Amino acid sequence: MVSEEVKYKTMKIAIIQERPIFYDLEKCLAKAILLIEKAALKGANLIVFGETWLSGYPAFLDYCPNIGVWDSKPMKKIFSRIYRNSVKVGSKTTEILAALAKKHDVVIVIGVNEITENSQGTIYNTILTFNEKGELANHHRKLMPTFTEKLIHGIGDGNGLRSVETNFGKLGSLICWEHWMPLTRQAMHVQGEVIHIALWPSVMEMHQLASRHYAFEGRCFVVAVGQMMKVKDIPKTLKTPKKLRKQKWLLRGGSSVIAPNGDYILKPQYDKSGIFMVELENLNQVYEERMALDVTGHYNRSDIFNFQINTQRFK
Repeated sequence: MVSEEVKYKTMKIAIIQERPIFYDLEKCLAKAILLIEKAALKGANLIVFGETWLSGYPAFLDYCPNIGVWDSKPMKKIFSRIYRNSVKVGSKTTEILAALAKKHDVVIVIGVNEITENSQGTIYNTILTFNEKGELANHHRKLMPTFTEKLIHGIGDGNGLRSVETNFGKLGSLICWEHWMPLTRQAMHVQGEVIHIALWPSVMEMHQLASRHYAFEGRCFVVAVGQMMKVKDIPKTLKTPKKLRKQKWLLRGGSSVIAPNGDYILKPQYDKSGIFMVELENLNQVYEERMALDVTGHYNRSDIFNFQINTQRFK
């Protein structure tokens, strides 16, 4: 077995590559429940959703004109809508997700737009991980919103830079361009991940490159999760550029699964919606590959480099 704590030598992953119900928390949660139930019936041990899937990634930021204009009424309206349809940890929403994880004996990893009791206007880009016992095992806020995301999301902290014990080994996760932050990657590598979840809006070529690099560097399995979003999902309060009006998809998915040697187990799935089931048949491969490269051991050189992580939670 992979370790004394690991229950399974093999396990099944369910990647949810379905459109959310954009900026409608109640309807989006209802859809998530149905998808989790379907994935559980297929025998999933791990169910993963994309970046801020609950309730929708703001991809329009990269396409719509004048979104950065000061005091823009359309942008203020959509920000208010996203805020009002974001998730509070400890709310009925997270209680439902925890109960589903426990009911089906699965791990659920889901990206959410998060708000807190202590903030009256800040939204975090967050990953919530629920273990098989129905516990919120990790709560990670994206450290740095990328470019236009700063108009919507606040800056996260290091509290969630940790792996979670599961029946199939240690599981960790990062969001989007955190995979290009070298020290952030190392913070997760030292956690001894067997499986790493990489959440993306859409797993385009450069995102595939980052995901494969992470798998090879960390000697772990990587589940890269992309999302589906149609051009018609752009909020009506914003102007859709003419060049997009003949397109169907704004976000094209691209979910994939990568082995610890960087090879694809599931090649990128573009322009299709669904639940993609992938079975990992040899979890021991993480240790087989670490014989040559171990960035937390013989390739770490702690006698030269001093590495520390501030895991304080900023309220």
